[in-house]
Amino acid sequence: MKREFSAGGIVFNDKGQVLVTQHSQNKHWSFPKGLLDHPEQTMEESALREVREEGGVQAEIVGKVGYSKYVYHFNDEKVFKVVTYFLMKYISGDIKDHDWEVSDIGWFEPEEALKQLTFSQDKSLLRKALEMKGVSS
Repeated sequence: MKREFSAGGIVFNDKGQVLVTQHSQNKHWSFPKGLLDHPEQTMEESALREVREEGGVQAEIVGKVGYSKYVYHFNDEKVFKVVTYFLMKYISGDIKDHDWEVSDIGWFEPEEALKQLTFSQDKSLLRKALEMKGVSS
């Protein structure tokens, strides 16, 4: 089984809203994330790059939230994927500047984000990020 490693961000703005993206191909709602395809970059640098590319914004890392682990199929091959997510604080930029991998994007109140997210693992990670911020969901 092939293995993939990705990094992403759970980004909050100064209004307490969280950035959620819809992937242009599979239409799932999640957080900005992507493969560690630049060997010179750390996990943190990759996460910040993906937030910049898929979310259109600059952010800073506050801490590590946790991992999402799952298996998916691609070209008749099983892929085991591990995504490391970081809690991030919005610095600057506009979500309209996202790349082609994102078909829809928005800042959501935490309760709305919990409804919008496709996968239960992402919902659990958002709850953990809220705890880290000192906000209950």
